[in-house]
Amino acid sequence: MDRTRLQHLLARESAEADRRNPRSKAAYARSEHLFGRVPMTWMNKTAGAFPRYLDTARGARVTDIDGHEYIDFCLGDTGAMAGHSPAVVAEAVRHRFAELGGATAMLPTEDAEWVGAELTRRFGLTRWSFSLTATDANRWAIRLARAVTGRSKILVNGYSYHGSVDESLIVVGPDGLGAARPGNVGAPCDVTLTSRVAEFNDLERLERELAHGDVAAVLMEPALTNIGIVLPEPGYLAGVRALTRQYGTLLINDETHTFSAGPGGCTAAWDLEPDVLTIGKAIGGGIPAGAYGLSADLADRLLSRADLDLVDMGGVGGTLAGNALSVAAMRATLEHVLTDDAFTHMSKLSERFEAGVRAGIAAHGLPWSVSRLGARTEYRFADPAPRTGAESAAVGDTELEDFLHLYLANRGILLTPFHNMALMCPDTTEQDVDTHTGLFAAALAELVG
Repeated sequence: MDRTRLQHLLARESAEADRRNPRSKAAYARSEHLFGRVPMTWMNKTAGAFPRYLDTARGARVTDIDGHEYIDFCLGDTGAMAGHSPAVVAEAVRHRFAELGGATAMLPTEDAEWVGAELTRRFGLTRWSFSLTATDANRWAIRLARAVTGRSKILVNGYSYHGSVDESLIVVGPDGLGAARPGNVGAPCDVTLTSRVAEFNDLERLERELAHGDVAAVLMEPALTNIGIVLPEPGYLAGVRALTRQYGTLLINDETHTFSAGPGGCTAAWDLEPDVLTIGKAIGGGIPAGAYGLSADLADRLLSRADLDLVDMGGVGGTLAGNALSVAAMRATLEHVLTDDAFTHMSKLSERFEAGVRAGIAAHGLPWSVSRLGARTEYRFADPAPRTGAESAAVGDTELEDFLHLYLANRGILLTPFHNMALMCPDTTEQDVDTHTGLFAAALAELVG
């Protein structure tokens, strides 16, 4: 690829973004009391010099404060996989908060058992507890795993995504040993004291690490998602399950992003058998919510331990966890929005999106690839597609990503800012997908010349 041409096109699109969005630019400049000028520092991960500021969002559409409407394939990086403000969820939240009240009364509601039963139907785990984020669900699952096994370390895959869990910020270093993920902020200790690491799709390395006998749990995504989609090779996930059982290690599936694979995520789609499952983001329809599920055997083992204070000081939870408002949102989302039929619709649209991207790549003979996980599709600047997190990280191209993101945003399409990921929601249409296909093809034509 002609990098000079790419840089020229990127500069052109950056200037156009600057011209089109004066109100967002001014709002960003005024934000002197926010750390990094944004409510959360990851909001600075955006192509261009400043983020677009939100005005309205409904279904698969977002409008910024400069009046531009976008087809939204980002969908809050999965948080809005149900679409923005689904009417039935908005009504459930309004009813709970405005009419019934008691959003955070520290009392259970009957909705909670319904949600637990539905999560059991979808994922198979039989005992559930709630959190506000998937990060918290992962933290609490780790504590339970350490308690029940008496072991201290957690094994993760390099570049897997489990929120800001300290134990997960480890990668395989250049020397083949575990090392802190570059850029980790304020680590409480050397991550190799708490964690072990194996590349995704590497059973040999996994067994070597488990053989130390100190791993309480393998915490993994059934497919990597936040370093670009990396799919499991045939037999890999079955091998992980066999090895964890062989070495007395618990298996935790984090389905927060891989929920896109279907109504029960990869766990149901691929007949997986984790001991614990964690999930968050999408299940609340945009309201903060998370959950972790335990097998019946594991739950019974934990509850039988008189030495574990699961209620008060040593309890795993938070004051707002399981609050009535979040639980009402989860019930409305799972019962009426992210249904089995909705996933069928979303997956078909994702297939259409994938086909359009493949056609664009093939038309120019680019050495790129496309990976899809149910309702989620991503294009990569490598062919064949990466098979590990390290390989996936190595093929990143910031300039190229920024050009594509700006080109699309300047013409009314949002992708997930962290990579080239597009997610479908129940309100996404074939026309939305086809609009992306056309613009993607036009962008490639300009790139190749």
